[in-house]
Amino acid sequence: MTTGLHPGGPPQDPRPTGNQPLPRQERVGEAALHADNRTRSSVITARAAASFDPVGRSVATARSFVRDTLQGWGFADIVDDAVVLTSELVTNAVVHAGTSADVLCLRSDDGVRIEVGDRYPEREIPLQAAAVNMGNPDREGGRGLQLCAALAGRWGVDYTPTHKQVWFQLDLPERPVGTRTAGPSLPAELLPLADGRVRVAVVQIDRAGAINAWNEDAEELFGYAAELVIGKPLTDLAAWPHTPGTSTGIVEALQLSRWEGSYGVRGASGRVIPVYASHLRVRDTGGEPSTVCLLVRDHERAVLQTPLRGQNSDAANSAEGQALDPFEVFIGSPAPDDLDGLLQRTVERARDMLDADSAFLLLATDDETELEVRASTGLPSARQRFARVPVDAGPGRYGSARMPAVHDDLTAVPGAVPLLNGTGMRSVVTVPLKVEGRLTGSLGVAAESPSRYSNEEALRLQFAADRIALAVESARLGELERLRRGSLSFLVEASDLLAGTLDRDQTLALMAQMTIPTLATWCAVYTIADQASEPYLSYVLHEDEDRIDGVKALLSKIPPPEPIPTPGARVWPAPAQAAHEAALRTSMRSLGLGEPATVSSGIGTTLATASAVGGETVVLPLVARNRVIGMLTLGKPSDEHFRQEILELAEDLSRRAALALDNARLYSERTAISQSLQRSLLPPDLPHIEGVEVEVIYRAAGEGNEVGGDFYDLFPIRDGAYGFAIGDVCGTGPNAAAVTGLARHALRLLAREGLSGPAVLERLNSAILDEGARSRFLTLLYGELWPQEDGSALLKVVCAGHPLPLRLRQDGTVEPAAEPQPLLGVMEDLELYEQTVTLDPGDVLLCVTDGVTERREGTRMLGDDGLTDVLTTCTGLTAGAVAARIMRAVEHFASDAPSDDMAILAMRVSGLQKD
Repeated sequence: MTTGLHPGGPPQDPRPTGNQPLPRQERVGEAALHADNRTRSSVITARAAASFDPVGRSVATARSFVRDTLQGWGFADIVDDAVVLTSELVTNAVVHAGTSADVLCLRSDDGVRIEVGDRYPEREIPLQAAAVNMGNPDREGGRGLQLCAALAGRWGVDYTPTHKQVWFQLDLPERPVGTRTAGPSLPAELLPLADGRVRVAVVQIDRAGAINAWNEDAEELFGYAAELVIGKPLTDLAAWPHTPGTSTGIVEALQLSRWEGSYGVRGASGRVIPVYASHLRVRDTGGEPSTVCLLVRDHERAVLQTPLRGQNSDAANSAEGQALDPFEVFIGSPAPDDLDGLLQRTVERARDMLDADSAFLLLATDDETELEVRASTGLPSARQRFARVPVDAGPGRYGSARMPAVHDDLTAVPGAVPLLNGTGMRSVVTVPLKVEGRLTGSLGVAAESPSRYSNEEALRLQFAADRIALAVESARLGELERLRRGSLSFLVEASDLLAGTLDRDQTLALMAQMTIPTLATWCAVYTIADQASEPYLSYVLHEDEDRIDGVKALLSKIPPPEPIPTPGARVWPAPAQAAHEAALRTSMRSLGLGEPATVSSGIGTTLATASAVGGETVVLPLVARNRVIGMLTLGKPSDEHFRQEILELAEDLSRRAALALDNARLYSERTAISQSLQRSLLPPDLPHIEGVEVEVIYRAAGEGNEVGGDFYDLFPIRDGAYGFAIGDVCGTGPNAAAVTGLARHALRLLAREGLSGPAVLERLNSAILDEGARSRFLTLLYGELWPQEDGSALLKVVCAGHPLPLRLRQDGTVEPAAEPQPLLGVMEDLELYEQTVTLDPGDVLLCVTDGVTERREGTRMLGDDGLTDVLTTCTGLTAGAVAARIMRAVEHFASDAPSDDMAILAMRVSGLQKD
């Protein structure tokens, strides 16, 4: 569509055809008054009108209409502001209000008035206070009236019962007569200085980079005759880069369709001559490409250099006469105070400035090897956000983010701008954001039609990018600092939690719970038992508990990721592919179409689960002690990507989690081995003795210990005779348990040899002393039991330094059942003797270790008297009840956990059963 001035003639009747959002236009001649009856203070000299249907594409068409109209009138100075305001107002009408929009442009002697009408007469006007509130910066619309207040000289809103019309007026800057946008008239002393006649060297470079044309001005400037340089590469003469901060080489610059800049050429005298060059890539009639280079001396660059767009006189000063910040001219005031808001505002302004259908902004990673999508408009932002593309992907200028690039048709160079693949965009212009010569980002705008942009638009966009680069970098560094502080706190807390447990299952749960939802939406932990084992799905967690089972079912049906020890996160596409296939299969079944043959079967999941797992999934290896012990898998919902900072934080967490998981594994293995060995020291099941009830309670001190220095045993010696023992080795833990095993097994062997009780203990004493430095003294109560036919039981007891056994009679009296004798493991020559005791039916014999009698609470101790008092209350109880009451009394005597091993052996004579 073109818009111009038609002198004379009546306004045309607007008649849109088809479904396209084509504008209806009407114009009047010079000096004609506005058609309505409202009073105007200035004369209307031209008019253009158009109507737009309530579809999203109408916004871009309206921007083009206003831009073409104002440029046709020669008002390029105010085009940008007019396009921005029109874009916001039309967006409010056709997108947010859902009505058609009528746009009317009026030209007068002192400015341009633009009216945008819609059929949604909401009577609400935002009141402007001291500071203009621009609303939520993440929104793409809804700020039209606020922008009018910020940019327009005058504005207002008119209402009717069926229509609402917003109008604004932009005043024209005062310019000398006869000048347009090429630049102002300057006094002669301010014009660029040239040495004599301005010489423009014309050099043509073929496909291989060799010079094939060299004009007379080139000979004059550089001192080489044409025959001396024809056929030589230009790189032999170029001194690159001449300008500090230039980040591309001469070879790359010669491959670009257009390029402007400074470098040096070595003349015949050997001196480097600074030049300003303009390169244009062309092709001859045979299709052979070559590059035409126009070169002038650097101080004469005004001959070739494209002039920068200067500020108009009104924009140069605010109402108070103070200069406006060029950054605020582009972004608007006030600027968003957060990075995401600033980036979103930037892409919206860039889109409006160039009448684009979409715009995007990418920020570079710290090493400048990748660009990450941080803001976009007109694109599927959910799919694009945080996506990463290489900086130097693709051939030539269109694939480089380090220089301005203009692509007329993306279909001619597939993959040149990976971000736009599959979006329908055809033409694109991208410019770098640089701070102190370092690439910090890339700003691009794109359109659905081809050949929309030229080098002029690239320069305009680069001018805007240069104004915002420093602010973007400052906001980015501030965000990185906040993220790093948060990451440090997160890792400190994670380290504390992981260090607080040695339980493997709890460690797995902590790993997953710390990542959700801070780092990802769902998480899965695979573990590897050993190098020969396959990864095993050990734990799955989703921020929505209702989806955990679905995610686990999905992951269990696909092969696990490869256990690659390479550090860092790598993308794992299998879950997303499986989720998409499952969703397709479910959808086709719901439509009654059956399962397609190309889709694998066996993965049953709901559409909700497919959506939860359908985004980006990354795998981080869990490496501990140079071995991969598992993998941490993090996932996002459909079409979402991970931020680079999140992946770096996840990598730090995976290293800590791997070490904690391996420590838990080693501890579990050690505990299992220790407990297995300790269980081997415990006696087997107690034998059944007819006429005698037996109960044993054993408690080993120390976490994870099943056997300590205390031990007990009850075993058959020969027909009708049983041996029993209860002892206490000095100390606790594994060393004491070793002597425990020696004592228990030696007792069984010696007793079954037919030796008496004193002989058994004397030989055991010798065996303990033979251990040398490993020997420990031992208190031991050993006895032999013979049940009698009259229901009683005969005991022969030897008490070697052990707490005396107590006898509880049926009348409630308690008395010792033996006398004290020397302990074992101290002296070589022992003279021990045994004592004979007869237990009547109903009598109880209680044997304990000193962990029971020496139970303490502060300065109080249970002692022998306390134990006797408790036993006195056990008259008439079974052996099990007696042992339980004694243990309960011991536990309740003090609040602290027992610090010594304890063993209780209770035997009650119940009498022989007569047939």
